[in-house]
Amino acid sequence: MSARIAVVAGAGGGLGRAVVSALRTANLRVVAIDRNEEALRVLGPEVHQIAADLSTPEGAKSALARVEAEVGAPSVLVNTIGVCTFGGVMTITPELLRQQVDLNVGAAIWLTQAVVPHMQQLGEGVIVHTAAEAGVEPTDGLTAYSVSKAATAHLTRVLDVELRPLGIRVNAVLPRLIATEANKAVLPPELLATASTPEAVAGAIALLVSEEAAAVHGALVPVNGW
Repeated sequence: MSARIAVVAGAGGGLGRAVVSALRTANLRVVAIDRNEEALRVLGPEVHQIAADLSTPEGAKSALARVEAEVGAPSVLVNTIGVCTFGGVMTITPELLRQQVDLNVGAAIWLTQAVVPHMQQLGEGVIVHTAAEAGVEPTDGLTAYSVSKAATAHLTRVLDVELRPLGIRVNAVLPRLIATEANKAVLPPELLATASTPEAVAGAIALLVSEEAAAVHGALVPVNGW
């Protein structure tokens, strides 16, 4: 039996790299996609890499078509794409809101649209999106981010209703804070002290895509550190 093919979107980021490693350890064949080609090279030649911008419907559809042509039809999609900008409601600008929504919600929608036909071809599939604890619990100073992640969380529940009849499971993880290298560079140690490691979040994602979680649908899974 051939290995399941898993697409990791945003694979060049701190969480994305950890997810690639976790899924490979679970014997999935991983395709790593990121718009940063240099960041993808860090993953090594044994990981199939596609440089693409997934923030538009056209970009996502083209990238997933390449996955099928170059590797095969994917049965797993893990979306780790996201951006966080600090600021309360009085500092939001149209540009900032557009950025948060386009990357935190738009990419999840376009990736789902792009991958579902390939999963239908297989008759099964698993999708895991990355929302955030701030999307379900009020968080001061992260207004645009929180609202966009709330939309991602609710999108996950909507997708469960729409895609479960097609044999596709959809869930999301809700990290509080992840101790990626990027976050370590800008956040104080006292805040990072209770953050989850990228590997811990990746472990939760690996469980959600596994057969052990076959009965888990539409779940919003907290991954909130220590």
